[in-house]
Amino acid sequence: MLVAFKSILTVTFTLFAVIDVVGGIPVIISIKQHQKNFSPLIATIAAGALMIFFLFTGEAFLQLMGVDVRSFALAGSIVIFILAMEMILGMNIFKRNPDDAHSGNLVPVAFPLIAGAGTLTTIISLRSVYYPWQILIGILANLVVIYLALRSMDWIEEKIGITGLAAIKKFFGVILLAIAIKIFTTYVKI
Repeated sequence: MLVAFKSILTVTFTLFAVIDVVGGIPVIISIKQHQKNFSPLIATIAAGALMIFFLFTGEAFLQLMGVDVRSFALAGSIVIFILAMEMILGMNIFKRNPDDAHSGNLVPVAFPLIAGAGTLTTIISLRSVYYPWQILIGILANLVVIYLALRSMDWIEEKIGITGLAAIKKFFGVILLAIAIKIFTTYVKI
C-alpha cells in the first residue's frame, strides 16, 4: 500500500512539474483577456480528457496517424515557441475566432499549455513504469490543481495588476521559450 502511494505521489509531482500550471498563468491570463467566454471548467475537462485519452491510447493513436512521439513533441514545441514569442513581443500570432466562443478554452489553453506535447509524452513514458490506475489518480489530482488555478485567474490578475502582469508575462514568455527549445532539442536529431 505504501509503495502504491509513493508511486502515485511520484506520478502526481512529475505531471505537476511538466504541466507547470503556475508558469502558464501569465499566458492564460493573456488569453483570457482576449477570450470573453473563457471557462476554467471547459479548459480543465478538455485537458483532462486529452490526458486520459493519451494514457490509454496515446501511442496507438499517434501510430495510427503515422506520427511518432518524437514528431509530436517537436510539433508541440513549435506551438509553445509561438506562444512564447507572442508573450515576449506583445503581438498576436494565433488568430482568435470571435465567432467561436470557446476556442480559447481548447487551443491554446487545454492544448498545448496544459495537456501539451511534454505532458502527453510524459504520460506515455510513465506507462512503462507505473500502473494505469496510478497515472490516472495523478492526472485527476493535477486536474483539481489546474481547475483551482484557472478559477483564481481573476483574483491573481487583480493582485498582480497591469504593470506586474506585463512584467511577469515577458519573464514567463522567456521561460516558455526555454521550455520550447528544451523540448525541441531533446527530440530533434542532429
